Amino acid sequence: MVRAEDVAAIAEYEHDPYGFACDMFAWGEGELVDHTGPRAWQAEVQRTIGAHLSNPETRFQPLRIAVASGHGIGKSGQVGMILNWAMSTCDDCRVVVTANTETQLRTKTWPEVSKWARLARNRDWWAVPAMSMYSAEPGREKSWRADATPWSENNTEAFAGLHNKGKRIVLVFDEASSIADKVWEVSEGALTDENTEIIWLAFGNPTRNTGRFRECFRKFRHLWKTFQIDSRTVEGTNKAYLDEMVQAHGEDSDIVKVRIRGQFPSASAKQFISTTDVEAARGRHLRPEQYNFAPVILTLDPAWEGDDELVIGMRQGLHFKVLRTIAKNDNDIEIANILANLEDEYRADAVFIDGGYGTGILSAGKTMGRKRWLVVWFSGESSDPGCLNKRAEMWKLARDWLKEGGAIPDDQVLVDDLIGPETVARLDGKIQLESKKDMKARGLPSPNRADALVLSFAFPVVKASSRGNRPTRATTD
Repeated sequence: MVRAEDVAAIAEYEHDPYGFACDMFAWGEGELVDHTGPRAWQAEVQRTIGAHLSNPETRFQPLRIAVASGHGIGKSGQVGMILNWAMSTCDDCRVVVTANTETQLRTKTWPEVSKWARLARNRDWWAVPAMSMYSAEPGREKSWRADATPWSENNTEAFAGLHNKGKRIVLVFDEASSIADKVWEVSEGALTDENTEIIWLAFGNPTRNTGRFRECFRKFRHLWKTFQIDSRTVEGTNKAYLDEMVQAHGEDSDIVKVRIRGQFPSASAKQFISTTDVEAARGRHLRPEQYNFAPVILTLDPAWEGDDELVIGMRQGLHFKVLRTIAKNDNDIEIANILANLEDEYRADAVFIDGGYGTGILSAGKTMGRKRWLVVWFSGESSDPGCLNKRAEMWKLARDWLKEGGAIPDDQVLVDDLIGPETVARLDGKIQLESKKDMKARGLPSPNRADALVLSFAFPVVKASSRGNRPTRATTD
């Protein structure tokens, strides 16, 4: 039973999770006999939380912490300690914990939370059934609680309702690499209460080189305090085994980066186009004479759904740029006029239109006498026997083009689109890309800007050396 003096002592740790962890657990005894306190990285994260909350200027601003790490560093133990501190030092605190899968949540994350609740000196404060932890005080079980909440792409209400105005909210993502972007986005939009302590923690092995967990360390790094933990630097890990892994696979191998060093892989296991190739293309600058001899190819990728965008692109040799992005527009004649004007402006040698939703635009263009416009069916037959369909063939050619020196604009949406699609394993070995429906199930948008690039590889194109008369000499691309 917690003594009265314990209540006063715990209150002193309101903004000091590290002090709480040191004082509230019996280090060196029982289950903690081999531990003298939190591990060094755990202490650093706990102190980071304490510093944020102790500063009146930052206290009521959301604190976002992302930890990418190798295996065995004590991530679940950290979740258990922080959750106990958060609940113990703020009346009516609300905590939501989710993980990559419900199995992970039930068998790994939540048992660790239960363990640390049991080990704490104030264990009698809480009831800890299978997937929740709440105040044992009568009448407080609904307002003062933590819940393990599986996520679903189609059911994000639990993350949209994270409100606890004037008190404390803690949101924990475990194995965050595999939590869908949609859940991240909904959670981000919900953490808006003013005068509220808001802490968002994301932990995980950096298994994917795409998605919101990756972007905590890249695109959104200005919003997140980030830690990348090498398992070899952490107390209690099997250093001999880790060294064997490094010797077997190499320091710079993706398996060592992900499983030991806490670094994101050069390419996720199923990622079709590597981030390294795309980033190199984004930083590549070409002189006009390196591409202006090549055919000019315009492409149009129509919007599929209401939240997609229509994209018109232009590729000339190794040079690609996005000419227009337009919100979903069902006026085929209007779009056809825009495309026709761009065809004239860029003196295009070919215009390729995705046939999925582009047949009406093509028909409008034919009415205008646009003879170079062709429809491309992504599901059509591939001319490459190693590819399942036309879509896979075009994406393969675009991947090769990037490796061979292709240049793209500094456009984060285009970059994300290119590195988003993953491959689907097939017994016959043919290249197959996941469907747009499957991408959306992973929380990724339709890769419209990337499709505008890959469309330019639909068919070989001949560039006439003069416009007045079609010559016999031509350049192909």
